[in-house]
Amino acid sequence: MTSRLSRRQRRRVSQGIQYAAFVAVLILVGTTADWNRLRNQFAQQDLAERLFPDIITIALRNTVVYTLSGFLFGLVLGLVVALMRLSSVAPYRWVATVYIELFRGLPALLIFIFVGVAVPLAFPGTEIPGGTYGKVALALGLVAAAYMAETIRAGIQAVPKGQMEAARSLGFSHARAMMSVIIPQAFRIVVPPLTNELVLLFKDSSLVLFLGVTLEERELTKFGRDLASQTANSTPILVAGLCYLLVTVPLSLVVRRLEARTEKAR
Repeated sequence: MTSRLSRRQRRRVSQGIQYAAFVAVLILVGTTADWNRLRNQFAQQDLAERLFPDIITIALRNTVVYTLSGFLFGLVLGLVVALMRLSSVAPYRWVATVYIELFRGLPALLIFIFVGVAVPLAFPGTEIPGGTYGKVALALGLVAAAYMAETIRAGIQAVPKGQMEAARSLGFSHARAMMSVIIPQAFRIVVPPLTNELVLLFKDSSLVLFLGVTLEERELTKFGRDLASQTANSTPILVAGLCYLLVTVPLSLVVRRLEARTEKAR
C-alpha cells in the first residue's frame, strides 16, 4: 500500500510518525520523571532570590567583561594573523599557519593553564597587566584569534579582486587599499560568524575558575558552583545557566538576523 502513495503522501506519513514519536517521548519523560525531587534540587525560590543582586552585579558583570576583553584582543590579533596568512612573505604565512593550527587544535582549558602557570614560569618577575582580567583577556583572545583569523581571511578573499584593482588605479598603496577598501567590506561579510564567536567566548569565559579568582572576580559558573556547594542545592547552578541564556539567546537571534540580511544583500 505504501508503494501506491504519492511522494507528498509518503512525506506526510513520515512526518506524522516523527511527530507522534516526539509526543510519545514527551509523555514518557513527563510521566516518569520525579518532578518533586527536581523542584527541590533545582528550583528553590527562596534560595534563588538570595542570589540577587550579586549574581548580576558581580558574576554576570565579570562574565561580560571577560568576554568582551577577550573578544576585542582576539579581533585585533586575528586581523593581524589573517593579514600575515595572506602575505606574500613566506615566513609570515608560516608563522600565521602554525599559530592557527596550534591554537585551534588545543583545548581552551590548556590555554588557560598555560597563561596561568607557564607564562609566569617563563617570564619570572613579570605580571600580566590587569591581573585576572588581563589573564582572561589574553587566554580567551589567543583562542579566539585563531578562529577569527580564518574567518577574516575568508572574508577578505570574498571581496571581489576588482575592488583592490580599482583602489590601486586611484593611486592607493596596497596597504592603504587594504585598510580603507578591502577590510571594511570584508568585515561586513564576516560580522555574523564573528558574532557567533562572541557567543562561544561568553561560554568559554567559565574556564576562568582554573586561574584562581577572588570572590569579586567570580564569573557565572564559579559563582553558581560555590553557592551550590555551600547550600548543597543546585538552584544556584540553574540560575547561573539562565543568566547565560539571558545573553546568548539574544546574541544568537542577532546572528540569525545578520545572516539573513547578508543573504539578501547578495
